[in-house]
Amino acid sequence: MKKCLEQVNLVKVLMGCTALMLVLFTSCSEDGSSSLEEDVNSEEVISATELNYSDEAELISEEVSGIAEDVYATDEIAATSKFDYSSDFLPDCVTITTVVTDTTKEKTIDFGEGCELPNGNVLGGIIYLSYEKDMDAATKTLELALENFTFNGVAIEGGADILRERANADGNPQSVANASFNATWPDETTASFEGTRTREWIEGYGSGFWGDNVFLITGKGTYTGRLGNVFTKEVIVPLRREMSCRFIVSGVLEISRNDATASLDFGDGSCDAKGILTHADGTSEEIFLRRFWKN
Repeated sequence: MKKCLEQVNLVKVLMGCTALMLVLFTSCSEDGSSSLEEDVNSEEVISATELNYSDEAELISEEVSGIAEDVYATDEIAATSKFDYSSDFLPDCVTITTVVTDTTKEKTIDFGEGCELPNGNVLGGIIYLSYEKDMDAATKTLELALENFTFNGVAIEGGADILRERANADGNPQSVANASFNATWPDETTASFEGTRTREWIEGYGSGFWGDNVFLITGKGTYTGRLGNVFTKEVIVPLRREMSCRFIVSGVLEISRNDATASLDFGDGSCDAKGILTHADGTSEEIFLRRFWKN
């Protein structure tokens, strides 16, 4: 799954392809026309339609946490490197203000009434970010909260605590986010996600160009869908997120509902909207990942 960087550069203004999560993901019919009602009330069915909406919620979680981490990383690199550093991660329509206290830095990341990112997602409202002022600390906790926040027209409430580690055992920056978000769609249906995800920054750290950033994501969370169905979702094979692509390019996610368990394989590394959903009965089908798919 991998959108060519030529396209990314044409829009060069943020990221995305993510989600919650905190990590996290799914699917639907190619034209997005599957009925939400179809089979989702059956306790033994994990439908592509319901997973599709779950993917949107998880993308939101991943994107919000990713934005906060990039703003922090920009501060960290600028404070600890010997050269001038800035990130092109956020477009000019985002206003970032900083208030420094004796012990903390308080960031206000304001997207206004609507700011389009390079991946096509449109964000509005404010992300508040707070962390310790000492930029030499090997680990640090980032606190994230939202105000009047929207993501592609979906109203989002909630927040996250992110434990940031400058270098893990492999020498890569890594974060562990505990997040909880509630989403309300324009038709007033709602969904929620909470969970923990680990995000390892394996490529592109410090380059200043968001399009070459690559992350490996693991974690587990609970998603409560629009019809009240509850799913547990756990990464079995680390999900590879390349910021030049709006989709997860590889990895396997396991989804459980009651006694039924399915798995979603995101592919071989190509940037495309396809995934393989293997149902609880062992049958498989190719699905198309929604990711706020637009006509």
